[in-house]
Amino acid sequence: MSNVTPDWVKDAIFYQIFPDRFAKSGRFGKNGYLPKPTNLQPWGATPTFHGFQGGDLLGIIDKLPYLETLGINAIYLNPIFASASNHRYHTHDYFNVDPILGGNQALAELLTAAHQRNIRIILDGVFNHASRGFFQFNHLMECGPESPYTDWFKIHGWPVNAFNEGQTPNFDAWWGMASLPKFNTNTPAVREFLWQVATYWLKQGIDGWRLDVPNEIDDDEFWREFRRRCKLVNPDAYIVGELWGEAQRWLEGDQFDGQMNYLFTRAALGYFSGHNMDQTDTVRTGYGYIRPLNAMQFATEMDRIFNHLYDQEFVLSQMNMLGSHDTPRTLTVARYDKTVLRLMYLCQMTSPGAPNIYYGDEIGMSGAHDPYCRAAFPWHDEGSWDTTLLEDIKQYIQLRHATPALRRGNFRIMYANECVVVYQRQYRGQTAVIAFNMGDRDEIIIAPPGFALHLEEKLNPDGRPFTANSTMTLPPRHGRIWVSSL
Repeated sequence: MSNVTPDWVKDAIFYQIFPDRFAKSGRFGKNGYLPKPTNLQPWGATPTFHGFQGGDLLGIIDKLPYLETLGINAIYLNPIFASASNHRYHTHDYFNVDPILGGNQALAELLTAAHQRNIRIILDGVFNHASRGFFQFNHLMECGPESPYTDWFKIHGWPVNAFNEGQTPNFDAWWGMASLPKFNTNTPAVREFLWQVATYWLKQGIDGWRLDVPNEIDDDEFWREFRRRCKLVNPDAYIVGELWGEAQRWLEGDQFDGQMNYLFTRAALGYFSGHNMDQTDTVRTGYGYIRPLNAMQFATEMDRIFNHLYDQEFVLSQMNMLGSHDTPRTLTVARYDKTVLRLMYLCQMTSPGAPNIYYGDEIGMSGAHDPYCRAAFPWHDEGSWDTTLLEDIKQYIQLRHATPALRRGNFRIMYANECVVVYQRQYRGQTAVIAFNMGDRDEIIIAPPGFALHLEEKLNPDGRPFTANSTMTLPPRHGRIWVSSL
C-alpha cells in the first residue's frame, strides 16, 4: 500500500462532458462522415429523459481549442459505451463506444487530439450494474435457468421479468430499476470481466477512470485488485470514486486516488449561497438538504475536509466540483446570483484538489434536476453566453495555473468571523492568502501578528499588498487573493 497519487492530477483543471449534449460534429472523421439516426431531437431542445440530441466525440475534438483557451487540461467524460440511454449508464457493450458517438475510431481520434494538446481524458466506469441489453443478461432472459450466465446476476425467480412495468424485478437491480440489473461481483468470471474492461481501455490510451457508485460494490478486495491491474498498465492512471460522503475507507492508498468531493460542494453552496439557496431539487439528489453556513462554520468544515479526513496526498487529488450531471446546475441552486457563482469558482480554484467544471457552467447555463441539468451547449447562440462570467473564470484558472501554492500548497485557516473567512496556501516558499466576505457591509482584514511576507493582490493589480501590520477593506459579497513571488 502506498499513499502515492498521479502527480498530474495536482495540476489538473477538469471539464466534465455529457457527450450527447456537448458538441455535435458536422465533419468527416478519418473513416468518413459520422452517420446519425434520423429521429434526434433538435440541438438545444428541452432535454427529456429518453431523447437524444446527437452529440459525439468528433464534436469534442472540434471544441478542444475552446477548452484549451479556457485553461482545461483534463476531461472527464460521462459514459460513452454502447447503450440505449442518452446518459449511457445502461451499458450494452463495454468494449465498444456507442456508434452515435462515433464508435471506437472516434475515441481513438479524440485521445490522439487531446494528448497532442496535453489534455488528459478519463472515462466513466459503470461497473456496479449493466443493462437489460447487456449480452449475458439478455442471454439468461432468452434461455432462462439453463443459461450459462445465471451466476452473473442475482436472479430470484424465472422467467426474468425485466420488462414488466409496475412489477418489482425478480433480480437484484440498481435502486429497484429493472433496466439496471446489478452484477454479481462474487462470481469470478464477472470480476475478471470488469477488470479486463478497465485495463483494456487504459491500454487504448485513456488516463483513468471515474467510478460510478463504487461503494455499492461493497468489496474492498475487488477494488484493490482493480487498482493493482490498472496501475500495472499505467501507474499514472487516475482512479476517482463517486462517493458523496466521507471516503476514508477508499482513500488509504490501496483503492482510489480521490473522490468526487461533494463534501466541498456542499460547504461552498452552504456558505456562498447560504439561506438564499434554492433547495427544491437538491433534496432529490445525493446532496440531500444543504445546511447554510456562516463564515466560521464554513472555515471549520473546510479545515475538516482538507486537514483532518485524509492524508494530504489524497487531499490534493480530490475532484472538487460545484455541480455535475447528477445535480441541479449551480446557478439554479444559487437562484441565478452570478456574484455568488463567481465567488464559488474563485474558492474552487484556490482550494486543495483538482477543480472540475461541469460543461456550460462557465457561460452561465442553468437547469433544474435531471434531465434539465443536461441541456445542449449553445454553440450557435453565443448571445446567450455570459461572456463576463466566462472571462472571470478564465482569469481564476490562469491564476491557479500560474501559482504552485494554489495547486500543491497546504491549507490553513487564518481568520473567520460571522461573514469573513481568510485562508492561506503555502508551497515551497510561495504563499497565497484568499479572503471572502459574504456579509452586507465592508469588513476590515488585519494581517496577523508576526506576518512578515509581502503579497501582491492578483485580482486587482492596483490593490494594496498584504504585508505585516497592513489593514485591508473587503467589500460585501467580495473575494480577494494575494500571492507572493517565488
